[in-house]
Amino acid sequence: MLFNSLHFLIYFFIVTIVYFALKHKLRWFWLLAASCYFYMAFVPVYILILAFTIIVDYFAGISIERAAPKNKKFFLIMSLVANIGVLCGFKYYNFLNEILGDLLGLAPIHNPLPILSILLPLGLSFHTFQAISYTIEVYRGHQKAERHFGIYALYVMFYPQLVAGPIERPQNLLHQFREKHQFDYARIADGLRLMLWGFFKKVVIADRIAILVNQVYDNPSAYTGLPLIIATVLFAFQIFCDFSGYSDIAIGAAKVMGFKLMTNFNRPYFAKSVAEFWKRWHISLSTWFKDYLYIPLGGNRVGIPRWYFNLFFVFLISGLWHGANFTFIAWGALHGFYLIGNLMLHTPLEKFYGITGLNKNGQFKKALQVTVTFALVRFAWIFFRAQNMHDAYYIATNLFNGLGSDLKNMFSDRAARNHILFLDKNPAVLWTGTGAILLMELAHRHMGNRSIAEVMAAKPKWQRWGIYYAILLLILFFGVFGQAQQFIYFQF
Repeated sequence: MLFNSLHFLIYFFIVTIVYFALKHKLRWFWLLAASCYFYMAFVPVYILILAFTIIVDYFAGISIERAAPKNKKFFLIMSLVANIGVLCGFKYYNFLNEILGDLLGLAPIHNPLPILSILLPLGLSFHTFQAISYTIEVYRGHQKAERHFGIYALYVMFYPQLVAGPIERPQNLLHQFREKHQFDYARIADGLRLMLWGFFKKVVIADRIAILVNQVYDNPSAYTGLPLIIATVLFAFQIFCDFSGYSDIAIGAAKVMGFKLMTNFNRPYFAKSVAEFWKRWHISLSTWFKDYLYIPLGGNRVGIPRWYFNLFFVFLISGLWHGANFTFIAWGALHGFYLIGNLMLHTPLEKFYGITGLNKNGQFKKALQVTVTFALVRFAWIFFRAQNMHDAYYIATNLFNGLGSDLKNMFSDRAARNHILFLDKNPAVLWTGTGAILLMELAHRHMGNRSIAEVMAAKPKWQRWGIYYAILLLILFFGVFGQAQQFIYFQF
């Protein structure tokens, strides 16, 4: 069931109304049943995979808590093997098998393992990581093992964040299923505002500019220069609006019922460095890798060579987490190099800022840092979006090929302009998408570090309702509907 569908809107209102109508002691069961239905609306049989990992981790948590200190690790390993085994089996088996086949082919030796025709369960990486965080926290003694099987199952399956996060920790979410949430108009209004903002980002921006991005990235060899640059820049905003739009809808839907999920995005394209970008982008995943991989590896409490290795390795794994393709590994590796380069160049850059006087011009320095960071992140997105390494290499090496002639032809020939600037689509697609992006970024700048709910709550009633109606009209008139577009991160 997609958030950007009529099916979900009907589902959301029914689930919410019944939730508040029920007695508190029955609400967990209603939410669990509703979450099962939500997941089964995609591929019903895959709920059995969730059931398997939920059963394993439920008993693993209790066993870890009860076991003698020397035996706790055994039950943790059992849980990790079950979860990672399922993830690898569905997500990485064919990828690893193809690599093995290529290696054996060099001998030459026939690869006896078959290629399996399996469909990746939606959100497998997300709820797997959420389940892993539970058993690790129980093992560390930071979380008591959950004895109520239904409550634990709901922790893994809570429908707003089931298929694309935020990836919650047990300390934040588990206890909330036992709390009684009253009907609160102000809180519900805040949640609905956030959902409305998420729908705007998804259907008005992400799904509209996807038309242009897909036109180029599905056949990149047909383009050079400016069309590749336009599509790459637009994809940076497409993936942000698609994923952060999902997060806004998820967090808003949960908030309506009284649940607080963690913030997952904080204006990432305003970051002044790649390190800061990762403190603002997909926060629930970046903090997960920090707590459960980076710090256990030693973090920055080791020698410099090992510190750099830790950073690079974590981002390499992060890339692989996103997908079984060398393009994702290259994307993760690029960000690892970016972070290491940032550390190595920090002192020389500060000297450069001092010599050039940029330290005295804070606004210009900030603008320069934001621009450079966005350019680096945007370049890495090429590998994230490209279908294979061949396409990624072509795009990366042809971004500026023929750029001068593109600019010249664009102003002298209407047909060339339609091909170069509008990518053979209706000019309204680009103008509408660009206008919506500018509107969003102006709103981000106005919001600062406040949420949209806080900004709206501070405005007079007539302004609030004027903005609500304006956003709703933009969604109705400029949103891309018809067949609902799946969220990009559902594939992970």
